[in-house]
Amino acid sequence: MTTTATPPPPPAAPPVVPSAELLLGYADQLVKTAPADTFARMPMKDVNSAAFNIGHLAIYGDRICSMLGREDLVTPLPFSADLFKAGAPCLDQPGLYPEKDVLVATFFERQRRAIDAMRGATEHALLAENPAAGRFKEMFPTVGSAVAFLLSGHVAMHLGQVSAWRRVMGLGSVG
Repeated sequence: MTTTATPPPPPAAPPVVPSAELLLGYADQLVKTAPADTFARMPMKDVNSAAFNIGHLAIYGDRICSMLGREDLVTPLPFSADLFKAGAPCLDQPGLYPEKDVLVATFFERQRRAIDAMRGATEHALLAENPAAGRFKEMFPTVGSAVAFLLSGHVAMHLGQVSAWRRVMGLGSVG
């Protein structure tokens, strides 16, 4: 007697995907005219640099893929995640952070992969328990709720910081 494996449930067509894609366009506008030689500068105390914000966002794409059970999409970062992890301080030290091109390329590559993983996520994956601990798990008890935040609200918060950084640096707003 042969048994047929049960096919995985169909994708849940997460509604967060359009917002995540819109934020990629906004990120592109914010970074494309930011000069590489000042990308890692802190113009004043408590104004995190664009490099720090983009680097911080870049480390989350792989985490999102992992949460969605897509370990096959995870690849080593071209820099240390410790520089950008939650709670790491933004420092105004020349040469500390990777070059703008590396940070920007890593962010966009990882974010697109995470969006694609979310686009193909099944209801089963989205309803799974958030594997994180502490407050993050309390606020976002399921993988779907955590990933929705990481692809939208989290990105928007940090892109808002890049927008503020641009203004303080005299680069103005973007269209």
